[in-house]
Amino acid sequence: MAANVAVIAGAGAGLSASLARLLSKEGFRVVLAARNVDKLAALAGEIGAQAVETDVSDAASVARLFEAADKVGSLDVAVFNASGRTRGPIAELDPDAVKQALLVGAYGGFLVGQQAALRLLARGSG
Repeated sequence: MAANVAVIAGAGAGLSASLARLLSKEGFRVVLAARNVDKLAALAGEIGAQAVETDVSDAASVARLFEAADKVGSLDVAVFNASGRTRGPIAELDPDAVKQALLVGAYGGFLVGQQAALRLLARGSG
């Protein structure tokens, strides 16, 4: 039987790392996704996770993430923890930076959710 898989998109050193450790302890094979996978090397090694370079604001990149997860086992959990940030007074914010932050937070969440739903619905769960 295929391993139960948890995908964490937007993985980092905080909340998502704690969740990755918990899921691993509970027997899940964890797939970590971030734009910079170098920052995930220690965590991936600690829990035996796979790290996949992913831009959640790009549909093809998210599809590749879930294709990599498919090779690990059967998706059971998908967590979206990616964010883009722009800080400062609204009158001074760069509109392109705000657009990118919205693409990461909103559109990225949709893309990850869609890929998870495709897999879960295909097997009648989720």
